[in-house]
Amino acid sequence: MADDRADHGADGTAADDGAGGAPDVRGTPPRSADELLDIVDERDRVVGQARRGDATTRRLRHRCAFILARDAEGRTFVHRRTAQKLVFPSLYDMFVGGVVGAGESYDEAALREAEEELGVSGLPAPTPLFSFLYETPEHTWWSRVYEVECTLPVDPQREEVAWHAFLTEAELEQRLTEWEWVPDGLAAYERLRAVRAAEGRAGPRAAGPRAADREGGPGPAS
Repeated sequence: MADDRADHGADGTAADDGAGGAPDVRGTPPRSADELLDIVDERDRVVGQARRGDATTRRLRHRCAFILARDAEGRTFVHRRTAQKLVFPSLYDMFVGGVVGAGESYDEAALREAEEELGVSGLPAPTPLFSFLYETPEHTWWSRVYEVECTLPVDPQREEVAWHAFLTEAELEQRLTEWEWVPDGLAAYERLRAVRAAEGRAGPRAAGPRAADREGGPGPAS
């Protein structure tokens, strides 16, 4: 079956190949829950290691990288997660990214995750913007937010992405209240908008590297 997902519009309704709106995972299993992660404290210092599945079920604080990817026209890559995802299945996200592996740096994870999820090779190193601690009663992880320009044709990782499109800033803003978003990504996006407002810049589009060393406190999604 031809993969025509990139040709769908930005309404998210013609999302998946197959009957009944089933996610297009093409039989590829999700990343293993046995993946080893660094466990960190409230100051992001490594204090141990655990399997990814255990970190999730036992609410062990670990690390994640979030990458806002834009095309040459400045549109943001938005996708819906597959139903097989370990955390926040079938929700929309304006970031690509994921957990930082044991012994892996945030920067290494950001480039790896961006290339894996977008299905490209040769991306420039994502630019770090800021870090914050995401905490809810169910989850806790240190989050490093990045941005990158992707001018390459994307072929998103099918075990991760059920639907995707590049949206303009206006389209994305409109859909913030229409679609169900991953809460950590929404929290990161809201913080990014706040950083840009404080810098006197217009929206998340005007990203700059000087925000990279900022750290926020615990940030449950609203």
